[in-house]
Amino acid sequence: MTMETPQLVTLTRDVQASIVPAGTPVTLKAGEQARITQALGGSFTVVVNGNMFRIEARDADALGLKPEHAGAGLPDAHANAPETPEELEKLVWDTLKTCYDPEIPVNIVDLGLVYGVTVEPLGERRYKVDVKMTLTAPGCGMGPVIQEEARQKLLTLPGVVEANVDLVWDPPWTQDMLTEAARLELGLM
Repeated sequence: MTMETPQLVTLTRDVQASIVPAGTPVTLKAGEQARITQALGGSFTVVVNGNMFRIEARDADALGLKPEHAGAGLPDAHANAPETPEELEKLVWDTLKTCYDPEIPVNIVDLGLVYGVTVEPLGERRYKVDVKMTLTAPGCGMGPVIQEEARQKLLTLPGVVEANVDLVWDPPWTQDMLTEAARLELGLM
């Protein structure tokens, strides 16, 4: 679900959220007005009382949205596991493209935050996935949130029994790492 215009909703129940960009967990209260500014990759960025928050896909109902919006775009977790690491690697990259920085409407792959993916076979159609990624700024409090979201989504892939997403800082991220699609989305072209 993407939005051209922010949508104003009333929270239907108390909901856990993370303050953006600090990443601090908070509880938003039922009845508060929230403006949904971004709904990408299954999670939601909202503004409540002038502050920005990220709400997880599993809590879509608190925004008055149906749960089927949550996790949209993820591969079917019940499909057969890929036969080769190369097949799984493509699924990994596609899945990482469903992870978004709550402040930027571009996925982490097109932002140039994912530096590498390694798929290690562990036996018959069982795999370990290691991802090296960075952030646009080392002090970003949302880093652990984005990192864990990526890890959890990777664990839904068929055949993935272990997933690690490590934050690295070398080389430092620069705007040169943006894909052409990201530059276009951000108005940098």
